Amino acid sequence: MPRPTAAQLAYGSATVVIATIAMLLLSRTTTGIGIAVIGIAALALGLLVAMTVPLPVPAHTKAAHTTRPHRGAAVPGSAGRSGGSGSAGAAAEPAAPVHSLRR
Repeated sequence: MPRPTAAQLAYGSATVVIATIAMLLLSRTTTGIGIAVIGIAALALGLLVAMTVPLPVPAHTKAAHTTRPHRGAAVPGSAGRSGGSGSAGAAAEPAAPVHSLRR
């Protein structure tokens, strides 16, 4: 299980504190059971908020999702550059090799 980020901790904690104060002021409860129920509800709400905060995308995942054409894929607009007779069956020029970050 991944560790929570600083944003998750901050949003979850702020939600618990604000929700607890708001529910206690709105309900005007003075009993121990009422305060305990409000505290549990605020903790559950804080947990929900902390889990729905979007996680940052790692840098290596961003690099993997580029818009380069795959090897062997036809490059748009290069059909007329083959130098052949211009027929539909002419082989396309080989694409430039795409360098990989993996070794």
